Amino acid sequence: MFGRVKSLDAILATAEKKSLHRSLGAFQLTMLGVGAIIGTGIFVLTAEAAQKAGPGMLISFIIAGFVCAVAALCYAEMASMVPVSGSAYTYSYASMGEIVAWIVGWALILEYAIAASAVSVGWSNYFVGLVQSGLGLELPTFFTKGAFAAVGGGINLPAVVIALLVTGLLVLGTKESAMFNAVLVVIKVVALTAFVVLAVPVMKMENFEPFAPLGFGGISAAAASIFFAYVGFDAVSTAAEETKNPQRNMPIGLIGSLVICTIFYLLVASGAIGAVGAQPVFGAAGEALAAGSKELQQQCAALAGAGNVPLVCSDEALAHVLREIGYVNVGNLIGLAAFLALPSVVLMMLFGQTRIFFVMARDGLLPEGLAKVHPKFHTPHIVTMITGVFVTMAAAFFPVGQLADISNSGTLFAFMTVAIGVLILRRTAPDRHRPFRTPIVWLVGPAAILGCAYLFFNLSGYTELMFLGWAAVGLVVYFSYGRRKSHVGRGLVEVHERDTDAPPQPVAPLPGGIDLND
Repeated sequence: MFGRVKSLDAILATAEKKSLHRSLGAFQLTMLGVGAIIGTGIFVLTAEAAQKAGPGMLISFIIAGFVCAVAALCYAEMASMVPVSGSAYTYSYASMGEIVAWIVGWALILEYAIAASAVSVGWSNYFVGLVQSGLGLELPTFFTKGAFAAVGGGINLPAVVIALLVTGLLVLGTKESAMFNAVLVVIKVVALTAFVVLAVPVMKMENFEPFAPLGFGGISAAAASIFFAYVGFDAVSTAAEETKNPQRNMPIGLIGSLVICTIFYLLVASGAIGAVGAQPVFGAAGEALAAGSKELQQQCAALAGAGNVPLVCSDEALAHVLREIGYVNVGNLIGLAAFLALPSVVLMMLFGQTRIFFVMARDGLLPEGLAKVHPKFHTPHIVTMITGVFVTMAAAFFPVGQLADISNSGTLFAFMTVAIGVLILRRTAPDRHRPFRTPIVWLVGPAAILGCAYLFFNLSGYTELMFLGWAAVGLVVYFSYGRRKSHVGRGLVEVHERDTDAPPQPVAPLPGGIDLND
């Protein structure tokens, strides 16, 4: 099972031979991280977390943030030591072997592609709310909710449109995408700052009682879901091959973006809870209703008919809070900011997914044609377009909460393997240069492993079964194609010279001055 380990030297040699253009610095990486992290999790899933944990979702944010922090320290060591595209997939290949790397790469599809779909749906919710509050137009549910998302839903057209537009932007180029993303990050930070400034001063302590209406089980379930709010910092590591001075800049981008976002999340969640309350909605018999369920939708519809829309019933949580406390126009502006800024998260999720596919194809585990780089835009255009279609289909039909949980399952598995990989490489390659070393690694590494396992088993049983089914499909693909075509399995540790976008590599002169390049 742990055979076919690809050496770190071979990984670095492959990247040197057929690499992407290095154009990103520490600031751009941090902005990419903030852009990827701040998004649907805080703008939309705040309501879902409230339904699971009530005000106790503050603890959920802390739990999820802690797990991400220890995982980020492991990621930073790996990214500085192996500054190439591929993220957890590449790190697993170097530490645990090909089959584990394949499963991780396959799981990352759930993280990035499904996350991009979830954020597209979150953007759609804000778009619909903006049209309704700003223009007074009620858009038909059939065209704004997926068939599996709501009663009367059909296809989520706004989510489809944004997914396709972002795909097109990514085909055009990495640097252009990063510049576009930096502008959107500023918009998000300004919007969240405005929310904190307006909501925190009107907090009422009684809104925090009862603090945990569904007990610690509810807090744990909310932590597993709200973990999605932190997903994205690892997407920074997928840009390692396009980063200038990655040994220095990767740790800055990873840890810096996580710290910034954690502070914002705790302030925003406190403001939302304290301003309007965040108690769950219960059924007629006093039973707890599952977040995103049809029963909850029906109960919310009944409450709305009575003129009462609690936080857990809102598709645009932060805008809803500001409207409820009297800042209607500012609430609409928050909705506008989410409408403008959430595409940056879709962009980063798609960016991460295409880079994973790019490296897997470069290793021969997927058809090598997927690793072709566009001659003009210098981006992996084929795999970007294929991923865009996949993301669009999921966004068209599924609800945001369900998509987010499925994405979390792949993310948690990938994070866990990175932490295991760091510990293995500390034993098998203790002398290798590590520009960034995970502090107290024999505590941090196990904490990341146990934390990820804890959150995974607090996901819904349906989500866990989906992950196992997806992994089984991945193994079928691996044994039917990837294992036979693998470069490592065939004794090839570098990219083929015949690839049209891989320039011929010069051969070092032999002793005596004989130059074989002549």
